[in-house]
Amino acid sequence: MKTSPYQISAFTHAAREGSFTHAAEKLGVTQSSITQHVAKLERTMGTQLFVRRRDGLELTRAGRELFAVSDRLRTLEQLIEEKVENYSEIAAGHLSVIANAPRPAMPVIARYASLHPRVQIDFTLVSWSLAMQQLHDRTVDIAIVTQPEADNLLYSLPVATTRYRAYVCRGHALAGRKRLSLRDLADSTVIVPEDGSLTQRLLHRKCAELGIKLSSILRTTTFPLVKEAVLHGVGVGLLLDDSMFASPGLVAVDVVEMPETYTNCLVTPVDKSELRFVRSFIDVACEVLAIDR
Repeated sequence: MKTSPYQISAFTHAAREGSFTHAAEKLGVTQSSITQHVAKLERTMGTQLFVRRRDGLELTRAGRELFAVSDRLRTLEQLIEEKVENYSEIAAGHLSVIANAPRPAMPVIARYASLHPRVQIDFTLVSWSLAMQQLHDRTVDIAIVTQPEADNLLYSLPVATTRYRAYVCRGHALAGRKRLSLRDLADSTVIVPEDGSLTQRLLHRKCAELGIKLSSILRTTTFPLVKEAVLHGVGVGLLLDDSMFASPGLVAVDVVEMPETYTNCLVTPVDKSELRFVRSFIDVACEVLAIDR
């Protein structure tokens, strides 16, 4: 039994939206039409493509493999539509953006939103590992990540360089230091982002290389929570120096064993980099961050 373009389209939009209802709204059809097309596609393939949950749809392994191909097809269709329409201004639409930390993403998002108010932007902070996974799974349009994996399927634009520093509150015993060693933190609570973060991987590697054992590590979900914990005197935060906006209550101290610089990059699947919404976001990022391409 052959699959139809309608079945592939219904599946792809349902996967993108995580909902049959939202997919139907995007395509201007009924929800039952979407569910019927997906059901027929599942029967043809002899496998389930979605796990239906109360909070939305989750792709199965077969679904992820199919979506990796069908989303490329839909992206190509979008490029064709844009070439044919050749409209001069950005129309209403949707853009999904993820990042490891609020900066440098927020200034770019603010500028883009002011220029293109009809474009809905969904912005989420995620770990480094999850950011790379979502890029490979094609479930996000744009990611701003530190030191992304090299991949021929990904377009990567360097936007800034950064390095790690230890952050303490102003009343902390280490606040007056110009630099410190990881050994100085052996008896302190060291606050880092969640498992899967670049920060955790680098910290564990450095400690293993130097034979340093940290007595207490507090894991939070994102960089902003690390900042809040530091401000409340919970411990010493290990953060990239441009990961968040300055606060008068924070003091940054150089870490002797971590002098390396890392590159923040704007990353998107290569074929998506030519989509009008994505391309315009890249242009705004270059303007805001003074990037010379």
